[in-house]
Amino acid sequence: MNAPADPREFAAPSLTLRDHIDQKVFNALYARSLVYNTCWEDPAVDRRALALSAHDTVMVIASAGCNALDYALEGPAAIHAVDANPRQIALLELKIAGIRHLDYDDFFAVFGDGYHARFHDLYRKHLRSGLSDFARHWWDRHVHWFTSPLGSFYYHGLAGWVARGFRAYFRLRPKLWGHVCDLFAAPDLDTQRHIHDRHIAPMLWTPAMKWALSRQLTLSLLGVPHPQRRLVQAQHADGVAGFIRAAIEYVFRELPVADNYFWRVYVHGRYTRECCPEYLKAHHFASLKAGLVERVHAHTATVTEFLHRHPAPLSRLVLLDHMDWMSVYHPAALREEWEAILARAMPGARILLRSAHADPGFLDHVRLGPERTRLRDVLRFDDALARDLHVRDRVHTYAGFKIADVAV
Repeated sequence: MNAPADPREFAAPSLTLRDHIDQKVFNALYARSLVYNTCWEDPAVDRRALALSAHDTVMVIASAGCNALDYALEGPAAIHAVDANPRQIALLELKIAGIRHLDYDDFFAVFGDGYHARFHDLYRKHLRSGLSDFARHWWDRHVHWFTSPLGSFYYHGLAGWVARGFRAYFRLRPKLWGHVCDLFAAPDLDTQRHIHDRHIAPMLWTPAMKWALSRQLTLSLLGVPHPQRRLVQAQHADGVAGFIRAAIEYVFRELPVADNYFWRVYVHGRYTRECCPEYLKAHHFASLKAGLVERVHAHTATVTEFLHRHPAPLSRLVLLDHMDWMSVYHPAALREEWEAILARAMPGARILLRSAHADPGFLDHVRLGPERTRLRDVLRFDDALARDLHVRDRVHTYAGFKIADVAV
């Protein structure tokens, strides 16, 4: 691993004892757990930005695998889903095995409803043999997540625990729970705004809720390490709770709820067949089963490890937000990762970045090549397209969305 030529190149903030404790807790949770049981990035935004064709080879951070399967519906030549957490890859492997070997009704019950009464039998007879050794070992011990008395797979894993906690809070307040259900049934934006402003906001944003949202443990369970918390706090006067409130208010006041499956699944624990990720819709499931799923390849590796192992050029890369924390904890590794990205990216390759900051500092801090050129100057950014797409993002929990092209 190469160290920066100038040790001041990355001026990471000094870490307090509390920061170190928070990071140890985050690492302990991440090292043992499935963090994301569904993707928390809007693939409709990504597909517009990526403009995929049959000639494209894509690398994407796997997360829960939903978006890799979504991109496959565009028919690119190959999609490489990469994640350093083998449990995330195990989830993608289970979805791929389900597409190959289950019929649509069973598949939707498993990953749409998050519950299938006969999942133990389906797993043993049809899915287990198609998994890697790690994935088989993991699901052997967690197959009960799909037959849980809690009623849904989506209330398991770290993000699922948080969702379960907030759902329990809503159910303990029947009036608030009723208004939340009314919000998700709203037929139009005017009704959504009325329900939110008149009934939900006054009951939801209590001091207790703000306190819970501001805890690092809550954020760690959602896969947000403390460096990202700092980025949010630096931009928002009301801190993390204020940022989350602003995001939720934007989503439910400005965007139609009818197709917002991201927030729906954590409130209700399941999707509907009309409001769900694209891979869960019957006609798209059929397309994946007919061959498109074979273009999705799962890799347990860091981005740099994958790029060193994979010599073929890439035309599209979806990198999510992991660089926020790498820039604090592993700045030399971040530079090495960008060197590997640019070595494998085709001229004109398109890269999507998300960040907790509207304009992430690592674009200036990472310096590449003998001239120590800023990363920001190595890439060409389409800020106009990014702004246009960002306002349509149905999740809206990232402050920054960047679309960049590698110079030809």
